[in-house]
Amino acid sequence: MTTLPPADPTNHTGGAVAFLVVVLLDLTRIRNTSIIAHIDHGKSTLADRMLEICGAVDPREMRAQYLDSMDLERERGITIKLQSVRLDHDGYVINLIDTPGHVDFGYEVSRSLAACESVILLVDAAQGIEAQTLANCYLAIENDLEVVAALNKIDLPAAEPERRASEIEQVLGIPAEDVFHISAKTGEGVAELLDAVVARTPPPTGDPDAPLQALIFDSHFDQYRGVVSSVRVMNGRLRSGAKIRFMQARTEREADEIGTWRPHPTPVDELGPGEVGYLIAGMKNVAEARSGETVTTARDGSAEPLAGYQEPKSMVFCGLYPIDGDEFAALRDSLERLRVSDSSFNYQPESSGALGFGFRCGFLGLLHMEIVRERLEREFNLSLIATAPSVAYRVELENGEELEVDNPSAMPPAAEVQGIQEPMLAATIIAPADYTGTLMELCQARRGEMKKLEYLSPERVELAYRLPLAEVVVDFFDQLKSRTQGYASLDYEPDGYASSDLTKVDILLQHEPVDAFSSIIHRDSAYSYGRRMATKLKELIPRQQFDVPIQAAIGGKIIARETVKAFRKDVTAKLYGGDVTRKRKLLENQKAGKKKMKAIGRVDVPQDAFISALRLDD
Repeated sequence: MTTLPPADPTNHTGGAVAFLVVVLLDLTRIRNTSIIAHIDHGKSTLADRMLEICGAVDPREMRAQYLDSMDLERERGITIKLQSVRLDHDGYVINLIDTPGHVDFGYEVSRSLAACESVILLVDAAQGIEAQTLANCYLAIENDLEVVAALNKIDLPAAEPERRASEIEQVLGIPAEDVFHISAKTGEGVAELLDAVVARTPPPTGDPDAPLQALIFDSHFDQYRGVVSSVRVMNGRLRSGAKIRFMQARTEREADEIGTWRPHPTPVDELGPGEVGYLIAGMKNVAEARSGETVTTARDGSAEPLAGYQEPKSMVFCGLYPIDGDEFAALRDSLERLRVSDSSFNYQPESSGALGFGFRCGFLGLLHMEIVRERLEREFNLSLIATAPSVAYRVELENGEELEVDNPSAMPPAAEVQGIQEPMLAATIIAPADYTGTLMELCQARRGEMKKLEYLSPERVELAYRLPLAEVVVDFFDQLKSRTQGYASLDYEPDGYASSDLTKVDILLQHEPVDAFSSIIHRDSAYSYGRRMATKLKELIPRQQFDVPIQAAIGGKIIARETVKAFRKDVTAKLYGGDVTRKRKLLENQKAGKKKMKAIGRVDVPQDAFISALRLDD
């Protein structure tokens, strides 16, 4: 790498424009990196210290987790959306991307890596390597990125930096002496880490005179300006006011504004190869600004699009319905706008006899589902019901056809089904060795098959299991944390399909199936599920003028039943003596009336009963 003299820090006149020209002419001054780590290992706090050291934020405006802009992120203390920022450090430009840590948002991490040449791999000096640390590191290695490892939280009393460094060397093959010891909270060692990023990150490559090729790696919707896309220029120059073409969408627009995040949006005249910034082109349509889209000039543009990304595959499905049926159109518009900033979920319309019109949505995991639902309710003022989460099964029919079923109500009748295959996961669990027994018991109870048991150190063990996705999506993570006092970490990835003895359990009210409560479940668990739902609904459904039977059924066979008893009106209260036949006549009339009411009666399930019955934490 050619060593260049640092920029003159005393030159403040026309600083932004002058500096921009230097960057456009000299690729060796640019460094693109991203912070990756397991959840809660200090990525956002490290980004805060880097913002302070580089003077990107006025000290009076500084706050904790500065780049986490959503209220939901700040409340939960997690990063949900990747955020990029441009930093100036010793004459170099560092384009830094802060990424989420949770396994459900791994797609955000994979997108950020396409815009970088290196990663900062952060490991907690007290907790050591966790499951997501391994997954993110392997992702970076697959993308041929330089890995700069750092141990964070060395100021904690429980920190063991030397031991954790040797663990990194043993598991990841990064020499212990190359691992930086930092504290993102106090700022210790962060300046040296920045210097190392500059020294060890290869500068980007690209030809400023070639046809424009820019990759969109993230987008969000601004209600005043439309779609704001984060872009990485690979070749050529992206100029403000230029006529541009979106290659996959095959549409042409004018670049109304381009700029960089410092961390506030700062307009510039043009972005050259290797630079990261944003693009506003007056787009209102989701499909035009998909992540992975290639932007080029309308005239003399590039003939070939960039590689882009592999489409994320939804793993968990649920129905989202508005509590007020009149909000269906608002829900559709909200989903479309949210899809701009989160392209990893999908949706399609569906209707339910019990809940009316809504959408069947696919998510990357349970936390992802919860976040999307909460964002819809907060950002778009909607009140929603979410049905129980399910996964996509492959159903083989007797006539040889194969269907993909992600909604239990779409399951064909049992007589037509030859076999059902369910999606599987390759799960990696890292935990203290003391909990090995309880973890094996948990995984085996969830129909898991052990693939590997390996000790990373005398105190830490790595377990690899093949688990059915349906057993993981509801409460597996909660059970994992509670059984290990919060010390275990989980990472998973899809691992094909496997045949299993599954069946559909229907819940019937007044002998009519309620599709919202149907579920596809393993035959061994079917009875307990049916009994649990019948008992819960008995408490939630208000009493009618007639007995209401609640039944759980597999095909035509009833496996559980509860009855909501009828109100009993005392029709003989007005009698004050006389012949007993008067009393009997009134009771017979009441009995006949109830029989008629039962024959034509319809059970209305209140909305709060649906919400309570479908609560995930139950």
